[in-house]
Amino acid sequence: MDSFEINKIISAIIVVVVLVVGIDKLSDVIFHVEKPKKPGYIVELQQVSTASASTESKIDIAALMAMGSAEEGKKVFKKCVACHSIAKGGKNKIGPALYNVVGRKIAGVADYKYSKAFIAYEKEWTFEELNGFLIKPAKWIAGTKMAYAGLKKEKDRASVIKYLNENSDSPLTLP
Repeated sequence: MDSFEINKIISAIIVVVVLVVGIDKLSDVIFHVEKPKKPGYIVELQQVSTASASTESKIDIAALMAMGSAEEGKKVFKKCVACHSIAKGGKNKIGPALYNVVGRKIAGVADYKYSKAFIAYEKEWTFEELNGFLIKPAKWIAGTKMAYAGLKKEKDRASVIKYLNENSDSPLTLP
């Protein structure tokens, strides 16, 4: 290939680029459209609350707890055993041991290294706290190291909470 053919190829590319840009500019001039001052319709957006998850509206925990069973909770809890032990005297794994968790202070296992978010939370694991946390842990306690997506089904959450409550030296009375 000689230099004359290379010049033709480069010239063709330049002509195509100039035509595309030129046609774009020319079409803007010919078909100029002004934005309307008043939109034809208004898109209404829901206002999202920036309040923390723990201050959201209260749920009827008694109705929620009536949905679940401890037997079903044992089955659902199988998703948790990779990171948590539930046996009395069980060792911490990736997550803390969960025996006696219901009613215990959050970040209350002495020999487990919790994230700063858990330590700063300073509440107890009530039925309501467990329910909110199990929906989506990272949203409920922002900054947690727990990467679990959560339990979306109310029956599953109620069942796991009942199962956790049963695995205790002194189970709390259900609401």
